[in-house]
Amino acid sequence: MTSKATNILQVVDHSRDSAGCVYVYPVVSRRAGGVSVGINLNPNNACNWRCVYCQVPDLKRGGAPELDLGLMESELRQLLHDIVHGDFMQERVPPEARRLNDVAFSGNGEPTSSLQFLACVERVAAVLKDFDLVGKIKLVLISNGSQLDRAQVQAALALMRDLGGEVWFKLDRAPMDGFAPVNQVQMNRKQVARRLMLSAQHCPTWIQSCMFEMDGLLPDEAQIVAYLDFLRLSMADGVKLEGVLLYGVARPSMQPEAPRLKAATADWMRQLAQRITELGLEVKLSL
Repeated sequence: MTSKATNILQVVDHSRDSAGCVYVYPVVSRRAGGVSVGINLNPNNACNWRCVYCQVPDLKRGGAPELDLGLMESELRQLLHDIVHGDFMQERVPPEARRLNDVAFSGNGEPTSSLQFLACVERVAAVLKDFDLVGKIKLVLISNGSQLDRAQVQAALALMRDLGGEVWFKLDRAPMDGFAPVNQVQMNRKQVARRLMLSAQHCPTWIQSCMFEMDGLLPDEAQIVAYLDFLRLSMADGVKLEGVLLYGVARPSMQPEAPRLKAATADWMRQLAQRITELGLEVKLSL
């Protein structure tokens, strides 16, 4: 790994090999507003979902492989050293984004599909403590929530909470019983609601929603009302949400549906953000 690389990190490029590592990579995140250090627990490009807007090439169904935790920790220590004590920011990051915002479990698949997820969080916690970053940057899990029923995932979220962490829980459309075209999985509404509640009980949780046109059509009014009703009913059931991270497609999909997708207009996104705000939720909008 070297901070002398000539390529400047860009919002539109979230390449997992930009630091020459197996598990760790830096990106400039439009949602984070600075540098995010990603930890990719799915270097095999396997995920239990297949979202139509996913930017992972050669995506396949499956879970995370067995991980080399020592290598993951070593890579994280080296990159954080380059960022905190070296010239990484000056060499690789645009001036307006030269702040370290978070370390995020966000890679080429669902992070919590790893049977070593708790051990990974424990390793990352030790590194953050050694760099005196606990409470100064966020520790984020970007997740589809599908593994929240597992005890080790819940324990990992509780540890993240103690480190000032948070979960970004994927909810692109209201969960309905049956097949979910956007995420290409079978959905069970009650199951999603239970997992969202478990997430919020164990760690501060944001909803993360991607909206876009597909085949020239935006989500219709019935779909938007169902989405808003799910948020409203979740809060009525006692789920404490931090807010909604609402975003559109900014980078090309690498899935077969890519030619069918188009970014929603800024006005449409702002109108949806306003309707979410009216539920009493904070909205962070990324166009």
